[in-house]
Amino acid sequence: MSKHFITDPKTLVKDSLCGLALSNPHLVLDEAQKVIYPKNLSAVRQKQVTLFCGGGSGHEPAHAGFVGPGMLTASVSGHVFASPTSSQVLSCLRRIYSTDHGSLVIIKNYTGDVLNFGRAVERFKSERVNAGKPPPHVAMVVVDDDVGVVNPNDDAEGGVGRRGLAGTVLVYKVAGAMANAGGKLGAVKEMADYTVSHTFTIGCALNAASVPGIGMPRSLADNEMEIGMGIHNEPGFETKPIEPASVLVPSLVRHIVDSLPFKKASGGKTGRVVLLVNNLGATSNIEMGLVTKLATEATHDAGFDPVRVFSGTYMTGLAMPGISITLTLVPDGEHGAKFLALVDQPAFCSGWTNHTRVEDTGCTDEAAQGPTTHTTPARDARWESVISTCYHNVVAAEPQVTHLDQVMGDGDCGQVLLSGATAIFEASNQLPLNDPPAALARISSLVEDAMGGTSGIIYCLFLDGLAQQLHQVDSSALTPRVWGKAMLGALDTLYMYTTARPGHRTLIDALEPFASTLESTGSLSQALDAATKGAAATAHMLPKRGRAVYVQQKENLADAGAVGLVSVLKGIVSALQ
Repeated sequence: MSKHFITDPKTLVKDSLCGLALSNPHLVLDEAQKVIYPKNLSAVRQKQVTLFCGGGSGHEPAHAGFVGPGMLTASVSGHVFASPTSSQVLSCLRRIYSTDHGSLVIIKNYTGDVLNFGRAVERFKSERVNAGKPPPHVAMVVVDDDVGVVNPNDDAEGGVGRRGLAGTVLVYKVAGAMANAGGKLGAVKEMADYTVSHTFTIGCALNAASVPGIGMPRSLADNEMEIGMGIHNEPGFETKPIEPASVLVPSLVRHIVDSLPFKKASGGKTGRVVLLVNNLGATSNIEMGLVTKLATEATHDAGFDPVRVFSGTYMTGLAMPGISITLTLVPDGEHGAKFLALVDQPAFCSGWTNHTRVEDTGCTDEAAQGPTTHTTPARDARWESVISTCYHNVVAAEPQVTHLDQVMGDGDCGQVLLSGATAIFEASNQLPLNDPPAALARISSLVEDAMGGTSGIIYCLFLDGLAQQLHQVDSSALTPRVWGKAMLGALDTLYMYTTARPGHRTLIDALEPFASTLESTGSLSQALDAATKGAAATAHMLPKRGRAVYVQQKENLADAGAVGLVSVLKGIVSALQ
């Protein structure tokens, strides 16, 4: 159904979060950053490890509905089905970071979330260190519980990986309970990691969900259902005629226990499990009761003992008519008792179906502001020439980059790159060009605001890492080899948040050869030649990362991102030689 209760799609997320805060008086909303946190945040930071999660909206009650004692300390929300920006995430991390105990970031395994949350963590580390403070104690876990769809191009190097689904809520529950009980950051992360690696989910939907302001992206026939449909309407692995629930539900449980990830985690042994039956948004309560009964029986029939059973609406795909089933393996012996005690510990948040009121001890907003950064614009004819030449090169290359992306992607790569180049060009007289680290940090912010998307955050993470590397170098010692070494260090930062590597048909195939050649030879022309050859070689590579993994290679065309990057590198080299 495409009908919605809506005023303005652009304000829907903020308005919904306002409603959550109004109906839960212990919560506060930062409307600008779409961050939900408790009124007694100051006391929580002093008491325990703090935890937060976030992602695109449309999955309510996740994630904001799980903010409260015993679960999350805060959440940050993006637009519907879109990751929050790294600046939003950074604001949340600044606000909730516990100097005494540290903080844990929990996210679902989607590219935008991994990159934006990763960049926020790196920015937080940098600003703390640059302010003369000790490195912060921040850890991150990525939930990938989906066993319904495994990308066929995933490989031994990691690949895109499995998606994060309703099992994420059990990670909140266990980690939040341990933090609430006084667990140290290392122990909280260890328990979260265990839950991630021993939790498995599969979903099934009777149709896709209508997106407010957009409508239905696709529809199944009245007699069809889809196994493995994602919470953003992503296609599953099988569309087939609707089956009786007595046939469907046992087959879903069997799919989980027969999956390779589940077998690997269980060691082929039976045992105790936590069962979570999740409403994807538009399944009636009476149907949920039936599904829960059948899932519990099927779990027993598969040889596993569901010692805890949860049923409700935990992580939705808007109003998707569907369900998901999650199994979490419980450890043996004493460790199992501790695990279940954490599962059983009360949590007081609207998404966990119980409510609480917390004494208002006052809000502390100063931590969300971040350190005040003052940079003085400084002119530098050489670097202004670099920016200008890069901009005009991107203008000239945009039609080719757009064409390449239309064939193998969503067609926006050229325009996105041009938006970033334009923003930098127009702000060039406001940059501190006499201070490379500061200039790069400012350029990274311009790129984030102008570009967005996955390519934008990849550039941002690289520029952030490069700025961090250059902070350690005297500006008078910035030879080409030093720049190359710094770029390799920046690549290491980027590699923390993406599995893309040389040979995967991405812009890395141009960036890594440029950096490594510059570091080894000190020659800009040789580095550019290596980058150009690397980009050209992508025409003969099998796509392993990005949207192109879902499209067959066509016409031996080079990767749009790599070609676009080469246009930037050509501008740099041309202006500097």
